[in-house]
Amino acid sequence: MKAICFYFQIHQPFRLKRYRFFDIGNDHYYYDDFANDDILDRIAHNSYIPACESLLRMIEETKGAFRCALSVTGVALEQIEQHVPELLELLKKLADTGKVEFLAETYDHSLASLADPEEFRIQVQLHTDKIKELFGQTPKVFRNSELIYSDDIAPQILAMGFKGCITEGAKHILGWKSPDYVYCASTAPKLKLLLKNDKLSDDISDRFSNTAWSEYPLTADKYIGWIADTPEEEQVFNLFMNLETFGEFHRRDSGIFQFLEALPRFAAERGVSFMTPTEAVKTFKPVAEISVPFPMSWADEARDTSAWLGNQLQQEAFNKLYSVAERVRLCDNRQLKQDWGRLQASDHLFYMSTKHFADGSSHAAFSPYETPFAAFTNYMNVLSDFLVRVQEQYPTSIDDEELNSLLTTIRNQATEIETLNKEVATYRLNEEHLNEEHKLREEAAAKTKAAKTAREAKPKAKVGTPAKPKVKKAVKAERTAKTKKAETAAKAEK
Repeated sequence: MKAICFYFQIHQPFRLKRYRFFDIGNDHYYYDDFANDDILDRIAHNSYIPACESLLRMIEETKGAFRCALSVTGVALEQIEQHVPELLELLKKLADTGKVEFLAETYDHSLASLADPEEFRIQVQLHTDKIKELFGQTPKVFRNSELIYSDDIAPQILAMGFKGCITEGAKHILGWKSPDYVYCASTAPKLKLLLKNDKLSDDISDRFSNTAWSEYPLTADKYIGWIADTPEEEQVFNLFMNLETFGEFHRRDSGIFQFLEALPRFAAERGVSFMTPTEAVKTFKPVAEISVPFPMSWADEARDTSAWLGNQLQQEAFNKLYSVAERVRLCDNRQLKQDWGRLQASDHLFYMSTKHFADGSSHAAFSPYETPFAAFTNYMNVLSDFLVRVQEQYPTSIDDEELNSLLTTIRNQATEIETLNKEVATYRLNEEHLNEEHKLREEAAAKTKAAKTAREAKPKAKVGTPAKPKVKKAVKAERTAKTKKAETAAKAEK
């Protein structure tokens, strides 16, 4: 039986305000609150909210036959909680159906997997905790920022406890192979891979409203027909896209929502089911291993990481940012760590791209800057101020080697302190139990002594000399008086 695995992404970065050179050292707040609120509010009401309502209706109308997955970044969740709480309530309703799976990813939508394994692990854990807190789910399938994946990243994903990972079905990786199967990682065979069907996904996300497209208009029955008519042995069709596809990239009047809601009906008619990523990796066995020696993504024509690291501007910003990773993790300044995460968002590097043609127009469409150089200048001004703040915490006079040695010492001390604290806690507990035991013994001894004292204070009756009744005493006195009277009378007669 063929199955469709839908995955939708929700992500909005914290966009930076215009930050001048003269602000460095004077202004430590970097974000354009007005733009962030305005953009999120517009997209939420045009796309996210009506799309989530459509998904909810599809689940209810099919009695749970329709199911899908969502991936919402941590920075997007922060903004949704603050600016669009009604969207958060809709997401919780979707989670409560039990038919929508929430995926794990990096909290800040960062490129940490390409630079710093420790930071990568921390961000994934932060995001996992956030998903569990808000939606009551513990993610079992991982989705990296921009679907970035490589052989080096696979063991890290498996080590974090994930059973599966979704990524791009790039042609230069697959070759003649079809993306419509479950695969496994060559460097971590226990990690199952779900590969995006690029054509079928882009038919919806990119071409749905394109009147010049040969298949325009795209209808639900036609689309399901393409899937149903594929070779029988093909298993799962992974359709990955931004949730903004519905209502933002393709406006409501294009019929995109009607198309989406009609899919389950035609799928049922053609014997096509729906699965979540976890269900897919549990149901299907891997047919082969996939080797990805160099990182791939779902961005641009090349499907590599050049969208963020393709020129010297991007590389300079990227290297400068992660040069202080260890120092930031060492500090206890909450605001500094929050800024550190938000500055890692891949969007900032995406705006610096100098690509041309279709890729270039895509980058320009999302960028709030006039030119890539303007994006670079603004970001580096912000980053310079951030580095000044890090410098105040840990001066650059301490080189990296010395800092690493210091960090090792601190970690060892922390471990030793933790062990000693456990021992102290054990001693305190034993002391408390001992004190309680002494107290109980003292109380028992006090009760015994009090009872003994009470017994000793009570007067004892004399043995063998019972008290004579007063009546007997009165009778004896009366008898004595009569005897004396008789003796007196006898003497008088004489």
